[in-house]
Amino acid sequence: MDYFFNPFFFGSIILGIFLIVAQWMVYEKAGKPGWACIIPFYNFIVLLEIVGKPWWWLLLMLIPVVNIVLAIIVYHNLSLSFGKTAGFTVGLILLSFIFFPILAFGEAKYLGPGGPKPVNQV
Repeated sequence: MDYFFNPFFFGSIILGIFLIVAQWMVYEKAGKPGWACIIPFYNFIVLLEIVGKPWWWLLLMLIPVVNIVLAIIVYHNLSLSFGKTAGFTVGLILLSFIFFPILAFGEAKYLGPGGPKPVNQV
């Protein structure tokens, strides 16, 4: 019962709730239902829709090592979808508790899956 009185316990709970709210806002900015972020597996399917990847990538996430590579690709495409750069992707990977709220509460706009498409110049 002493863990209830541990300040790290309450800090973890507060941080977890804050990150759920941030992810909820990111999903809503992308035009998806915010509640989808709290449903296991479905949240990743919706995230794949946001970044423009097929749903079967969820199955690939069950393969060790492949899941790490795919998570990096998904986070990079999430950065591009909001008009951010590869540096922001590194932030999402290493400091997601800072960079997800930046996406959620900042001025970033959802530009579509994978961000703006390059225009072919003739």
